[in-house]
Amino acid sequence: MQQMEAGLPDNHGATLPPINRLSQDDLRAALSAGWADFKAAPAYGLFFALVYTVGGLILYLWLMGAADPFWFIPIAAGFPLLAPFAAVGLYEVSRRREAGEALSWGPVLGALRGQGDGQLPVMGVVVLIVFGFWVILARGIFAIFFAQSGVGFDSVAHVFTLPGFGMLLVGGTIGALVALALFAITAFSLPMLLHRPVDFVTAIISSLAAVQANAGIMLRWGVIIAALLFVAMLPAFLGLLIVLPVLGHATWHLYRRAIGETG
Repeated sequence: MQQMEAGLPDNHGATLPPINRLSQDDLRAALSAGWADFKAAPAYGLFFALVYTVGGLILYLWLMGAADPFWFIPIAAGFPLLAPFAAVGLYEVSRRREAGEALSWGPVLGALRGQGDGQLPVMGVVVLIVFGFWVILARGIFAIFFAQSGVGFDSVAHVFTLPGFGMLLVGGTIGALVALALFAITAFSLPMLLHRPVDFVTAIISSLAAVQANAGIMLRWGVIIAALLFVAMLPAFLGLLIVLPVLGHATWHLYRRAIGETG
């Protein structure tokens, strides 16, 4: 991990913190520290993971019972995009352990308030807007490839048709770009808003700068997150009870390695 020069002030006049160069060793250290945090305070990790898992199961059952099965594809694909915001409580657990502060449910559950200035909840709204944008965009792609082609869609099996393959190709490409953009703006902005009294724009810019400066390492990190979340979701979402807490704690430690202190 090598420290780079501090960034220039952003458009709001806030000084951006210095960005550190990450290595493969930093990824391994973050994952190891994440696992250590989970083992040290499993109740918190299991609680937040259970909330996320139950939410996923309810969403799955609702979509399976819906009249339009197509909604399952974009919403299920976009569901992991909400994981970073669901992990804010886990960031607080890791922060408190790192600072030697006592753990209690009140401050951990209240972590969504961030610094109490409303900036972290605003980021939550941004995440939800992007998620909603993806679902609407995916619906538009469906209309282009199915509705206008004259091919009906009343079963997931219709995905395995020529329009279906075209939809998956275009939708997958656009979905990957949306996921990459959301990953870049939330990778470090959420833990930063929990940790420092900055506005959400400064946090987003800092996150983008850190991801850009460590593009190769962050791409590997994104692949690790996506792969582990995907595998964990397969057995009725139960794997998320372990994977989500470890990744949440690990993200905090990677943030601490990626973004240095100002001053």
